Amino acid sequence: MMHGWGGYGTYGGGYWWMGLIGMAIQMIFWVGLFVLGVYLFRRIGKHAPIETGEGNAMDILRERYARGEIDTEEFNRRRDILQNK
Repeated sequence: MMHGWGGYGTYGGGYWWMGLIGMAIQMIFWVGLFVLGVYLFRRIGKHAPIETGEGNAMDILRERYARGEIDTEEFNRRRDILQNK
C-alpha cells in the first residue's frame, strides 16, 4: 500500500533533510534563549551586592549609635576598647 504523494511518504522524495534543518534551527533557538537568560541573570546579579557581614568594627559601632541602638556611654566605652586594640 502506498502512502502520501506518489508513495514517497511524508516528505516526498528527497526532502527528508528539511526536517533536520528545522530541528537544528529549533535547537539553536532554544540554546540561544537559554544562554541569553543566563547572561541576563548574571548581569542583574552583579548590581545587587550581597551583604557579607564584613566591615570595620568602628563603622558598625557608629551605625548602631546613629540608629539609637546604644547610648553615648556605651558608644564611648566600646570605642575606647576598639581604639586600644
